[in-house]
Amino acid sequence: MHRRSVLGAVVVLLTLAGCADDPAPSVGGATASALAASSAPAASGGVPVQAGTLPGAAATVAPARLAIGKLNLTARVDAVGIDSATGDFAVPPSIDKVGWYRFGPGLEATAGSIVIAGHVDSAEQGKGAFFRLRELGPGDTVAVTGSDGAVRNFTVVAREIFAKTAVPLERYFARDGAPRLTLITCGGPFDAKTRHYRDNVVITAQPVER
Repeated sequence: MHRRSVLGAVVVLLTLAGCADDPAPSVGGATASALAASSAPAASGGVPVQAGTLPGAAATVAPARLAIGKLNLTARVDAVGIDSATGDFAVPPSIDKVGWYRFGPGLEATAGSIVIAGHVDSAEQGKGAFFRLRELGPGDTVAVTGSDGAVRNFTVVAREIFAKTAVPLERYFARDGAPRLTLITCGGPFDAKTRHYRDNVVITAQPVER
């Protein structure tokens, strides 16, 4: 799939994810930017288009389970991509699960942003896995169990809040830069007309050295 189409579909995901109000303020943005420092700059007039082939399935360690002690959260992680029928990001239908963006790096990667996104609530299902994601801040820990059974630990370095129209997708869905974990949901005020929340909450975490 063309990268422009993939990133365009990501916008749909970020718009559709249910959200909670009043996220905590941004912190650690400079650190998050530094981790992505080698990412390609945005192309004029739109998101960047980066050449490259996707890694083979056998070589990729997919996230299988996410645990965040501070939030008392353990959630199954499903590999998600693009819904061929709609062109939308195929998020898990159950809001107690979260989705790993399988077109990006896996846990074995030595570079790039490992993206896990999810809902925080819905009118039908109530609170979701990422309902309290906005409570994370620098120093908090996240554990991700891979398809190989190994647990990788990450330390949160940034919590950033963006208007949905201003999320720097080229940074958070990059396959270059330092290895990092990116958790995404949405927040901010709810727009009753559009039935969506205004902002996105983005958590950046870096691997804990073993």
